[in-house]
Parts: sequence; C-alpha cells; structure tokens
Amino acid sequence: MNDATHPEPAPLSASRSTGLSGRLRPPGDKSVSHRALILGLLCVGETQIEGLLEGDDVLRTGAACRQLGARVVRHGEGLWTVNGAGLGSLLNPEEILDFGNAGTGSRLMMGVVGGHAVTARFDGDASLRKRPMRRILDPLQLQGARVLEQAEGGRCPILLQGTAEPLPIEYKTPVASAQIKSAVLLAGLNSPGRTTVIETEASRDHTEKMLLHFGAQVVSEPFGEHGRKITLEGRPQLRASKVCVPADPSSAAFPLAAALITEGSDITIEGVMTNPLRSGLLTTLLEMGAHIEVENRRVEGGEEVADIRARYSADLRGVDVPAARAPSMIDEYPILAVVAAFASGETRMRGLSELRVKESDRLAAIAAGLTANGVDCAIEGDDLFVRGGAGDVKGGGLVETHLDHRIAMSFLVMGLAARQAVTVDDETMIATSFPAFRPLMEKLGAKFS
Repeated sequence: MNDATHPEPAPLSASRSTGLSGRLRPPGDKSVSHRALILGLLCVGETQIEGLLEGDDVLRTGAACRQLGARVVRHGEGLWTVNGAGLGSLLNPEEILDFGNAGTGSRLMMGVVGGHAVTARFDGDASLRKRPMRRILDPLQLQGARVLEQAEGGRCPILLQGTAEPLPIEYKTPVASAQIKSAVLLAGLNSPGRTTVIETEASRDHTEKMLLHFGAQVVSEPFGEHGRKITLEGRPQLRASKVCVPADPSSAAFPLAAALITEGSDITIEGVMTNPLRSGLLTTLLEMGAHIEVENRRVEGGEEVADIRARYSADLRGVDVPAARAPSMIDEYPILAVVAAFASGETRMRGLSELRVKESDRLAAIAAGLTANGVDCAIEGDDLFVRGGAGDVKGGGLVETHLDHRIAMSFLVMGLAARQAVTVDDETMIATSFPAFRPLMEKLGAKFS
C-alpha cells in the first residue's frame, strides 16, 4: 500500500462544546485484539472472540491469519471465530501481507512467520514503511529466520523466511517494547527449547497473559528494579479458547480527556482495561487533580477492567511525568499533552524517545500541533515541556496529522474546549483504531464539522 491507495484526506474541525454527558463503551483493546487473532491462528480448534476491535489495523491482522491458513469468520459486531492452522502448520501466503498502518500487527506476525517454515512478504502504507523493523528482525535472525529482502534501514517491504526449528535464545531487549518481546516469544513458541526475554523496563504484558490463557507455559518474574524476565517453554499444546476483549484504555483516553477539559462535563466510560502496565495515563491525570472515579473493578477475559467516571476539572495542575512511566502510557502522550495545555503550570514529560518511531514522529507532531494552537511548549532532548494556560487555550490552528490516528483524535479533543475551533488535516486514519470515534463523541455532545 502506498500514498496512491490512501483515501483522499478528509479535514475535520472540532469546536467549543459544553456539558458532555452520558455513558459509552470504547472499542475493544487493539493490543488484545491482535493477539487473540494470532493465538487463534496457532491453535487447532475454534477460538471465539467477543468485543474484537473492528478497526483497520486489526482487520489487517485477521486477513494475514487467513493467508497463513486460519479460517477467520465474523458473526456479528465484535463477534468472531478463528479456526487455526495450528502451531508448526502454517501455510505459505500467496499474496503480500499488507498491514496498512498496523505496526503492532506487522511486528507480531513477523515473530509468527520467523518461527515457522514459511516465507512471507510484509508491506504497508507510507507511514508503516517509515517505521523501524530492524529491532524485530535482529532477534528473529538470532532464532534462525532469514531476511531475504528489505528496504533501506530494515524497513518494509520485507521478505522474511522463517525456520521450522527456531533456536531457543535468551534475548535482552534494547528498549522497553512489547512488540519486540512479543515477536521473540511468538517465534519461540515453535522452538524445541526454552526462550527467554529480559526487559530492564517492563512493557505491557498482554502477550504473556494471552499465552497463558491459551495453555502455554510462561513464567514472568521481576528483573532488576523495573524489569521483567519472561521464560517460555517451546512447543506447548495450545488449546483454542474464548477471549472477551476489554475496552481499549488508549481509546478511552480521548473521551476521558474531553470530559476533564470541557466545562460542565460528566461521563462514564464502561469496561475499560486497567492493567497496571497500561494505566500510566490514569495515574498521571489523578496526580494532576483530575476528577476521576474508578468504579466496579472486575476481571474479564483475564484482564482487570473497571468503569471510569470523569468530570470537568477546572483545577488541573502541571506535573512531572517520570521516564519510567513511559512504557505504561506510550500511546497516551499526545492526549496528555492536550490536557496539560489546559492545566496550570508546566507539565514535564520525560524519556519520550520511543515517540519518534510511532506512526509519525509523534514528539515533533505533538509540539507542532500545540504551537499551531497557541500553546507554549518545548522539546529538550527526549523530553516534552508544556506550559498550560489554566483552562484557556486559544486554538484556531490547523494540525498536520502525518497519517497518525492518535494525533488526529487528540487535537480534535482540544478543539472541544479551546476558544477557537481546531482543525486536523485528515480524519480518515482514525478508523485504524476507533472507527466510531466521531459518532460516539457527538452522542456525548461534542461538536464536529
């Protein structure tokens, strides 16, 4: 996929709104949705999935699973079944595995392919082609996979040849990345030995939880002050399992933030995942003085979930967000920066190097969007500093999204509380993670045009 196949840009503006109210359930968690499809592929038998995110990113992973031998069927909204090919029994795909904008799906599937005797070509849109894949390919090559073709810098399009006998390795990840960890573990599933991944900073643990849910032997233990050591026994008897996908906290972040900064608002977001390795934004917002209540805590599908009530918070204050928190909220920094623009004082977000290699250079895109809307901010090294306007943000700017769904949604939320409307240059890519973003927000009272 290239720029020629990307839909025509569709600008969208958000204007000052008041009194957002109601209840909503965001779409299913994207991370869990990708993994449910992939583990279904690797099982023999039928895996049932409820609440699957039907955004473009996840649908691309489902299409790749079909090409590799699974029967993937949609039965209704969010209701899917996967009849898997089985571990060690994947088919050579006849066509390119086109992942569009899906960084998670492409990287995890590289792990699956790397641990099987198949050869697959990976590609995606202009944004995905810019994203670094070397960090995934390096450990896969240690496990025995071969990179037959690649674009400059280890980027897509990539032709990857897997191995029927992946080597059991111990691998220390160079950065805190659930995608690197997951790729190594997924390749190691088909290994005749034990695969170990060591992280000095713990990343989100959905893969480990999903592997356990499907019957794999996985042990996760502390490593150092903030890290984890994950050990996987190869060639387990995976069993098809039912998966209930919780609401995505990264998607919930947008209506949550909108309620906090939009005068008179009071909303409840239902069934949100509260996994401690995904709740950094919630922790930070509470430190800022946000009026948030976490209610009805429970466990669904092996994940902790809760309902979150958020109300307008006129007294938000700037805080210092430590670098150690970044792995638990790496996708939420764009919307946190928007909230920080409405707080009193300076919010300091540290250690954001990973934002430079997301769907866009998110760090630069956040700063440019803030500046375009009259917000005082600065980048120093890998740190972002936002000096809030104590509830008063000028707005009126045009934000370049760079095909990044989180940049688009974040600045549309800004427009709901700014003095002047905020416009994003393209809303089409929002469908990759939150297809119903606009109608759900409009139902709460948000004004878009």
